[in-house]
Amino acid sequence: MRTAAGSRRGVSAVGVVVPARDEEQLLPSCLDALVVAADRVQDACGTTVDLLVVLDLCVDGSARVLAAHPRVRSLALDVGNVGLARAAGLTDVMSRHGAQQSVDPQGLWLATTDADSRVPPDWLVRQVEIAGTGADVVLGTVDVDDWSEHPAHVQRRWRSSYDPRDGHPHVHGANVGLRAEVYLAVGGFPGLALDEDVSMVALLAEHHVARSGAIPVITSARAHGRLSGGFADHVAALG
Repeated sequence: MRTAAGSRRGVSAVGVVVPARDEEQLLPSCLDALVVAADRVQDACGTTVDLLVVLDLCVDGSARVLAAHPRVRSLALDVGNVGLARAAGLTDVMSRHGAQQSVDPQGLWLATTDADSRVPPDWLVRQVEIAGTGADVVLGTVDVDDWSEHPAHVQRRWRSSYDPRDGHPHVHGANVGLRAEVYLAVGGFPGLALDEDVSMVALLAEHHVARSGAIPVITSARAHGRLSGGFADHVAALG
């Protein structure tokens, strides 16, 4: 079902939130990729872009990494919960843009990825373009370019079971975008330590959801992830 949000197509601003917990090793490449994507959408679509990393219980050098990226804002939390961290970041972005108080927040597009991931250069451009067709939500895919921590058969098993095409069935917090008004309508990301993305998307059935395979986000297949039951554990189980 296409909602009224889908009929109001303009995107004037984009906010991107990245939850991070002790990611000083992978965060630099994440931020470099985000800045490229932000520059690309600003040049192509004329949108303003707000980049925010939520440092949740970080005790490593993640804050120092951010200090070298003045384009990216930071928010420090001590909750140890990816759902709460993602939600807090999006609340911060919406507050800066007045979306929570506005009766007409459809011009703000929210996107989220993960600190161990790298978005493609056209990540935000394609999301804004898809929103322009009437979509309220864009769900993207992920890919892996480094399987060195796993036996060769793990990559084969993952690729044989993963559908990267348009219309795919996947939900990844590393590759989500949606209108601020839709995010607010469903109550946002719940405060879950796992599958907060799946839980939120389950509430979006009445909205226009586009499942795109055109903008895969490169994510980490490290053997030991930050989240019990997350992507790292899923990949490890294939071994």
